Amino acid sequence: MTLVLRTTDRTTEPAPALPIPPARTDPLLQLQYETQLADGPGATRCVSHPHEFALGGIPVMCSTCRARRDWLLINHAHNVWIRCRCSNQWLEPEISRANFDALIVSPHGTTYFTVEEGLAALGFDGVFAGTYLE
Repeated sequence: MTLVLRTTDRTTEPAPALPIPPARTDPLLQLQYETQLADGPGATRCVSHPHEFALGGIPVMCSTCRARRDWLLINHAHNVWIRCRCSNQWLEPEISRANFDALIVSPHGTTYFTVEEGLAALGFDGVFAGTYLE
């Protein structure tokens, strides 16, 4: 499985390939893979941020739908992307991995097998475009 985080505003280099899960023929190896914590340099982590978010005193706003709150922050390696509910996503160089780590309240969140499953489960796949979830 190759993970490439799509950007809609700026061009970036694709994220490096994540490890391939073991074949589903061995249920013990599959269970071990699925229960590993999402950490390390190859992990992709997400955290929702329902409130307005300001960078350098300037509020973040989606260039596609003009939303000003209800973000998903995605961290892979040293990069952090901001994703809107309309599925617009961009690399945000102003947010470092240390900033992202400070936003995570609990290190034990829900783990999804793929990024696409996580985006759909959290409502950031474009289905809720134009709405704010409280």
